[in-house]
This record gives sequence, structure tokens and C-alpha cells, in this order.
Amino acid sequence: MPILRAYLAPLGLFCVSSCLVACTTAHEPTPPKTALTSTPTVIEAVNTPAPMIPELLKEEFVQAQIKQGFTRTEVLTFLNKAKYNQGVIDAMTRPWEAKPWHVYYPIFLTEKRLNAGLAFWKKHEETIAKAAAKYQVDPQIIVAIIGIETFYGQYMGNYPVIDALYTLGFHYPPRATFFRKEFGELMALVKEEHLDINNLKGSYAGAMGYGQFIPSSYRHYAVDFDNSGSRNLLQSPEDAIGSVANYFHQHGWQANAPVALPLVNNSKTAPKAKVWAGEKLNYKVANILTPTLALADSRDIDISQKALLIELEQADHSDYWLGLNNFYVITRYNRSPLYSMAVYQFSQQLKEQHATQK
Repeated sequence: MPILRAYLAPLGLFCVSSCLVACTTAHEPTPPKTALTSTPTVIEAVNTPAPMIPELLKEEFVQAQIKQGFTRTEVLTFLNKAKYNQGVIDAMTRPWEAKPWHVYYPIFLTEKRLNAGLAFWKKHEETIAKAAAKYQVDPQIIVAIIGIETFYGQYMGNYPVIDALYTLGFHYPPRATFFRKEFGELMALVKEEHLDINNLKGSYAGAMGYGQFIPSSYRHYAVDFDNSGSRNLLQSPEDAIGSVANYFHQHGWQANAPVALPLVNNSKTAPKAKVWAGEKLNYKVANILTPTLALADSRDIDISQKALLIELEQADHSDYWLGLNNFYVITRYNRSPLYSMAVYQFSQQLKEQHATQK
């Protein structure tokens, strides 16, 4: 593989900021009797008249579920349990990832989250080490994901999952096909894992448990890591730890490999390479680095490996990073580059602080 000491920025031109992290949930645990100050959470279905489901669409769903082994009566009963929730639509249209980086990360990175992460790591040290070894995933990534998603199980979401997926699957045209499939996956998951559908809560997008798995991910990547006989991502942190590790393993995580590298743009204009926007990896490192867009620190790097260009919008300028394979793997969990950068930077903070406690 071609290796070169890639284009490097002169020393002193770049200072990496510390303690920068963000997440998809703005909420942190709130002391008793204290009102939430962040985005309000819709707990139950909003009393908004539900739009009618076209009979053809409803019948298509019924037939699809029958092909999966359910009876018509079972499918219709499941459908009838779901309620339309306008709050789900409202939440879907104001994602946190729509904010610029300099607004996004301070909302989520706090000393409280870091301390909670270190405490979680200490409490589950043996399980995290076991999962990291078995699935070849760096332990700090496992801890970071659970912390960003649910503040270590303290905020798993209060939307009825069946209502969230029903609402998005039948009343949110931009992604209705995807969420209708997840609604069907939920029906299968409830049967397989004996979940209580009447009390199953999660995010506005139907994600559940410590790691916020949507039903298809729960079915395909969850593992019984505590050997209890069930895959319980809602109550077992051990299962959650193993399942997050398995998810990253199955998506190609490379243990101890770099995730993202800071760049310096020595030009007054934007880089020529296209900033990554969710597509498959089409660029290689050699397509991104130039004499004016350089690595911030000196290192050897394989310029033939696939990579992506990340832009982080600051208040008065943009920072650029080189994302490598592991960064792309984080985007398989959540496709927002802001989310993925938040996970990475938080994981580095956790790693550094955890090392000092040994």
C-alpha cells in the first residue's frame, strides 16, 4: 500500500480544542421537582385527529406481515393498538443535527456526562473489557455511544414506540416506507423477545434501550451478553454493552485504528474535495489532502485508504477533519457527521480520563 508522510501543516498553526462532544439527546437527568429546560418531550399521544390511512396502504402492510408468518387478525390487532402522535412529526422535523457544530456540541458535552461515563465504565469495567475483546471494538467507543444516546440509561425516551413508528410509517411521507418496515419489525421483535408493547417507550424515531436500537437493529445486532436467556436492551446494561460492540463489529470497526484527523486549511477558499454528506465512501485520502489542506500533526498515513472530508461550522470559520474507516462506521449508527464527531471526541475524552484513574 502506498504510504507517504502526507502533506503536513507547519507546527503551531493548529490547536486541537479539548472536551468537545455532542449527542442526539439534549436531555440530562433532571433533579426531582425541577422542570426540564431543554426541548420538551412528548410522552403520550398528542390529542390531534389522526389522518386516515389509505386502505390500499393498510392492506399492503397486512399482506407483508402475513408473509412474515402473522395472521390477518394479529396484524389488525397490532395496528389497532397504535395511535397517531403529532408530537412525533414535530420532533422529526427539528433534529438536533440541523444545528451548526459550534451550537451543537456545547448542548451535549458537560462535565456531568463525562463523570457519568467514567462511573459507568468503572461499574461495568469487566463487561466492557470482555465486549471490547470479543468484538474487537475500542472500549471508549462503547462507553461514548451509550452516554450520548441515553446518558447511561437515565434517559431512554418517553414516546410509546408503537405510536412513534406507526405515525412515521403511515403519516410521514419523506421516510414512510422505512418506518413502516420498522413498524413491522417491531411486531416481530415484541413476539420474539416477549416485550410489553403497552409500556414500551423510546425515542420519537422508535429507538429503544440503553443504546437506542430501532427494531430491525435490535433484532439483528442485539446479543444476550449477560447469559440471561433474553436480549434485554431496556434493562440490562450488560446486554447493551455487548450489543453496541457487536453493532460496530458487524459494520467493520477496526480496533486501535485512527478515527478522524484534524486538518489545516491554508487557503482562503474552501477545499476542493466535496464535504461528506452521507454518501458511500468515494474518496481516498489522496483525493482530499493537498498542499493547502494538510494534516495538523505529523504522521505516516496510507493515502490509498478510503476517507471523507468533514466540515465543522464554527461561529466565524470552518474547521476541517479527515474521516477514516472508523469514522464512517460511527455514521452507520447515526448518519449525521456532527453526531459521529461528537461520539469520537467524547470517546477520546473518556479514554484520557479513564487512563488517569487507573
